[in-house]
Amino acid sequence: MNSVIRYLLYANEMDLEGIVLTSSMYHYAGDEEKGIKPYRWTGTDWLTNMLGAYEKAYPNLIKHADGYPKPDYIRSVTKIGNISNAGEMEKKTEGSEFLKDLFLDNNENDLYVQTWGGTNTTARALKSIQEEYEKSDEWEKIKKKVSDKLVLYIILDQDESYNAYIAKNWPDIRIINDQSNFWHFAYAWKNHTNEVNSKLQGDWNYQNIKNGHGTLMDLYALMGDGKIIEGELSEEQRGSEEYLKKNPQYNRYDFISEGDSPSFFYLIDNGLRSMENPTYGGWGGRFGAVNDKLYRNTVLDYDIHTKRYETEYSLMRWFDDIQNDFAARADWVIASKYDDANHNPTLKIKEGLDLNVNKGEKITLHATGKDPDGDNLTYKWWRYFEADTYEDSKVPQKETKQELLGDLLIGTHRELAEGEVTDSIKLSGSDTNTVTFTIPEDAKSGDTIHIIAEVQDDGAHGLKHYQRVILTVK
Repeated sequence: MNSVIRYLLYANEMDLEGIVLTSSMYHYAGDEEKGIKPYRWTGTDWLTNMLGAYEKAYPNLIKHADGYPKPDYIRSVTKIGNISNAGEMEKKTEGSEFLKDLFLDNNENDLYVQTWGGTNTTARALKSIQEEYEKSDEWEKIKKKVSDKLVLYIILDQDESYNAYIAKNWPDIRIINDQSNFWHFAYAWKNHTNEVNSKLQGDWNYQNIKNGHGTLMDLYALMGDGKIIEGELSEEQRGSEEYLKKNPQYNRYDFISEGDSPSFFYLIDNGLRSMENPTYGGWGGRFGAVNDKLYRNTVLDYDIHTKRYETEYSLMRWFDDIQNDFAARADWVIASKYDDANHNPTLKIKEGLDLNVNKGEKITLHATGKDPDGDNLTYKWWRYFEADTYEDSKVPQKETKQELLGDLLIGTHRELAEGEVTDSIKLSGSDTNTVTFTIPEDAKSGDTIHIIAEVQDDGAHGLKHYQRVILTVK
């Protein structure tokens, strides 16, 4: 629910084709005829209410950015999918038929199916296509068309329909599967060092998100905020006083969870270029290639606070920027004039974003930022060395270990080995608009080096834009 609210504030950043309500192992509507009782089912009115609140915010939002979809359009593409049970994919539903039509249309752009629950409605849509065309002469052509179009971004495997049906029958569909990172923008956030959690705390949330930010943000749920969700288990009513008393580790208005939000963070064009390749990393985390069709969050970033490599740090490292940006958009909800809120600067790199370089070559890059509000700008350059293919360290690495909570994977970690080097390329002028560095002499042909430029304004919430420059060794 919280992820839907945040998504609506970013709905201008991508083309919304539809919203389909589905089920998962964690919540389903039940089926009285089959004797299946509802489990943690919260109905559908909450989504209707959120779209109504978006309609109230819409006149202000469109004053701050182009591209926000009209409320009536969102309503027209909001459907109910397969919701009766976890993994139920036998019934054709309004949602599955809607997806089927989307999958078969002639729009040649990639269609990202952000799977926040189970994959069952997606699976039903694909099965309907297979049943209709499998015995026809068109089948191979249609199967390729659909496979080439779809990207399933899956937050955990929340039912069996992906493994049991999609993976076996549609093996050429591209998959980005977040098996663990999302937990860290969800219920595992209290496990972090305080340095990455400052903008998940109650005082920050109340001031910047909750208090006085309009009807839409009033719906955003926080710890102990008094909200009781009909259909939810009593022990999961995190808005209640009883929950706060039983869980003293939380303060009132602390962050609860947005474990699904990384799936659309991935699609925000903030200059990090993560959509070009899931291994690059960005607000949605960083992923390793299992094969040319499947990516999972198996790669590790170096956590500067814990001094070890962690899968989850590829997401956690962006928390402050993500939250500052969210706060700015919460201001847009109530700011009826453009001048009454802050907006992101833009950034260009004079030399370009993809450069071919020589071993030992001295490189200078120039950044030019502009701010729509006339704010003062500051610059920062840093090397995203974990995303490089150039290897700084020559010593054997220590063993990678998984952290499990019961059967659930929470994270993967690796301690530094003795003598292991993290970032060996020195950047000169890293806090100016011009940076200089030297390509290592021991770089191999084809090695890549990823340099990130940031520009930040001094307006409300200190908003940023980035540019990633990828240098490839000749």
